[in-house]
Amino acid sequence: MSNSDFLSTEFLERQRRSLVDLRAALLAVAHTHETEESQVNQESAGSPREYGDDGQKLAALELAGNLVVRDVARLARVNRALEKIADGTYGLSDMSGSPIPRERLEAVPDAVCTFEEESAYERQQSR
Repeated sequence: MSNSDFLSTEFLERQRRSLVDLRAALLAVAHTHETEESQVNQESAGSPREYGDDGQKLAALELAGNLVVRDVARLARVNRALEKIADGTYGLSDMSGSPIPRERLEAVPDAVCTFEEESAYERQQSR
């Protein structure tokens, strides 16, 4: 079954535009984080240090770094979803080949598997 069996050309184009915009936003956030980290490192280099301030800066960078890691994973899904649009398999699960409900695709354009499959995978990973 191809995605054309249940997703219109207009819907696919709307999803493609949404994914391209999402990719640009994720890349911008990653770039901003890299710039902020460089600035903190430059400010700390060769100057008198207040270790309490350094600790706060490091904690903030660690939190931001965790968000960037999450965004990198999402960026990979966005790129995969764009590949699926190009090859005609968008809307079909990478895990089972089953159709992903349109409502899920509208809510999560970078979904590459069904909600149930993703939930089962996350449960397995948390063990």
